[in-house]
Amino acid sequence: MSALTAALPERRRASLLARAARAPQPLGRALVTAGTVFLLSSLVTFGLGALSDANPAAAVLGDTATPADITRLNHVFGLDRPLPVQYVTWLGHAFTGDLGRSWFTSLPVSGSVFQALPVDLSIAGLALLIAVLLGSLGGIAAARSNGGRLDRAITVICSLLGTLPAFVVAIGLIAVMSVKLGWLPSGGYTAFGQSPVEWLRFAILPAFALSLDAAANVARQLRASLVGELRANYVTGAAMRGLSARRVLFGHVLRNAAGPALTVLGMSVPMLIGGAVVTERIFNLPGIAQLSLQAAQQHDVPVIQGTLLVTVGVVLIANIAINAALTALNPAARRGRPVSAGQDEPAAGGAA
Repeated sequence: MSALTAALPERRRASLLARAARAPQPLGRALVTAGTVFLLSSLVTFGLGALSDANPAAAVLGDTATPADITRLNHVFGLDRPLPVQYVTWLGHAFTGDLGRSWFTSLPVSGSVFQALPVDLSIAGLALLIAVLLGSLGGIAAARSNGGRLDRAITVICSLLGTLPAFVVAIGLIAVMSVKLGWLPSGGYTAFGQSPVEWLRFAILPAFALSLDAAANVARQLRASLVGELRANYVTGAAMRGLSARRVLFGHVLRNAAGPALTVLGMSVPMLIGGAVVTERIFNLPGIAQLSLQAAQQHDVPVIQGTLLVTVGVVLIANIAINAALTALNPAARRGRPVSAGQDEPAAGGAA
């Protein structure tokens, strides 16, 4: 106990210690949850591979393999050990970045995965950026025109975009932007490090196709939150003090209303990765989805397990980042108090 705490009155000191003990830590809880989900996902991922009826030794050696050859190769792959031992060994190596080796190419799985992963991360990152920009503009415009023609038009557009699958949008974009107008390539990929301009030319169409559904969801959530916040007391008080509507909106209201939209954005990350399976096929992108599809066709279990584990890790990291952003936006969450409607109103109004 510090000298400052000891100098406080007994009742005050007990109150501070009780509040410190009761104060939850949102990010800490998010990390614990992410770790638990990761372990459970790794167990399911490994179990799916273990339950596979594929015989890798027989597939690698071919029809001329003898039972002795198959037994020897199974020992090399470690498949003759008990399943719990295999799982613990595999997970321990995965934490060090070693995801095993392909049964068919003998190449390290981690090398193949981390060579394909930047393709998906760059496309998904650009798609998230487009979704944030379009969703924010649409949500703010609809909220400011609450009940007006612009609001109704944006609502209709968001409803239509939410029903369009990513592959339909992708095919339409190729037909218009690549075939008819010839402005952008219809497929292929260039790494950002080689040429940022060429990377953008190849990435913009698949990213735009993936982003529309997320943008529509963000716009709807942000519009609903902003309409409620704009009716709050602190907005009226700020207007009576002579503050401009733009300053109130972007200085206070948008911060308080961004939580649901951020949550929807975090939920869109798995959808983006799931949509990448089809989008990569359409745009001929050498991403992790194509790697996992090829491995599935060959029953290459280590590659399938590696791609699934890394994908789960990416989704969990994105969710932790969203939780961190929500905590930064919400002072009540940082103080460890439950968040209620309008809780930030006095703080925002006072800051105004």
